[in-house]
Amino acid sequence: MPFAAIDLLEGKSDAYLKALSDGVMDALHACFGVAERDRFQVITEHKPGRLVYADYFDIAHSPDCVFVRITLGTGRSTELKQAFYARLAKNLEASPGLRPQDLFVVLTETGWDSWSFGNGVAQYVELPREQWK
Repeated sequence: MPFAAIDLLEGKSDAYLKALSDGVMDALHACFGVAERDRFQVITEHKPGRLVYADYFDIAHSPDCVFVRITLGTGRSTELKQAFYARLAKNLEASPGLRPQDLFVVLTETGWDSWSFGNGVAQYVELPREQWK
């Protein structure tokens, strides 16, 4: 059950934002086996000058740069993560038309005891695995 935070400059359409959300979810499902109902995302639009980025590894970013931060439980291999990055870039290039150069992704892994889905309970710790749905 990953948590995705998507940051970009303000001014994109609702359809563009939905395409970002859907593209992230598809890559999470295809590469990490995340169920569609496990969609927890925050999309934040920023005023110009509030999203700061540099050209890095000879990749020139444009003002359309999108930051995708995903927090997820530990256990995915490097190969799965690489497949995720590639799938996400392909998805977002197809729709909403984001250049792969403008996609910046960070995966942050946490222990299962770092999650609470409500009620002040660490469900992954306190509930049997068959109830993790």
